[in-house]
Amino acid sequence: MSAQYDRLQKCLSCVRAKTDFVPKVALVLGSGLGDFAKGIDVKCVVPYKEIDDFPISTVSGHEGNYIFGYLGDVPVVCMQGRVHYYEGYSVFDAVLPIRLMGLMGAKILFLTNASGGIKDGFQAGDFMMITDHISSFAPNPLIGPNIEELGLRFPDMSHVYRPELCKIIEETASENNIPLKKGVYVQTTGPSYESPAEIRMFKMMGADAVGMSTVIEAIAANHMGMQVCGISCVCNLAAGISEHPLTHEEVKESADKAAPLFKKLVTESIIRMGKEV
Repeated sequence: MSAQYDRLQKCLSCVRAKTDFVPKVALVLGSGLGDFAKGIDVKCVVPYKEIDDFPISTVSGHEGNYIFGYLGDVPVVCMQGRVHYYEGYSVFDAVLPIRLMGLMGAKILFLTNASGGIKDGFQAGDFMMITDHISSFAPNPLIGPNIEELGLRFPDMSHVYRPELCKIIEETASENNIPLKKGVYVQTTGPSYESPAEIRMFKMMGADAVGMSTVIEAIAANHMGMQVCGISCVCNLAAGISEHPLTHEEVKESADKAAPLFKKLVTESIIRMGKEV
């Protein structure tokens, strides 16, 4: 057993000492979206700080809890606050919470984030379903000895964001008259926002939105066989597109305004996923 897998097992044992809840869907809430947890039929809350050797989120707006409960009849575990690479953690630490949810039993990973819009026509408050990603600007979480207990050394990345899950999100948005964009998300390391020249480069590469999370989580989940999908809340226009300086406060404000529609879209999508997948 590798040292990394041993650490994961110790974290799992700590969680299991507090709850035996087995989720089907794992949900990660991005900046400003933590209030979503209020809509869950909560059965147990496990603060990150109560899990031995677990990385703690230090970013404002990320509360730092695992929420266990139900959306409809679907058992879920919700990350109320994620861990970012830019906080100074290793990339292994940054994806440890994702891997732990997979070990808890979650088969589906639903990722959300706040992003900067790159694509022409994007506006603050838009929702973008992630159809693919660009990982070239953040360290790959699979670098180093492969954790054989989790997955293959060279996992295929052709369909990280599963078409069957994306179809459910699209249908849910359409039926509820929620406008939904589609596009490619690129992760940078952060914490500084991107320069206008970098945004022009990302646009030429085919990126539609940019942020500081999500991609490494999707890679880690795909590696261990989880089905992945994601929605990005465009909370500002990226540097060089926006006419004013970018701030974290703007991101949180835009996310808060979009929260009611976000909650409806994510909740109803997860309930359908629980029935159909």
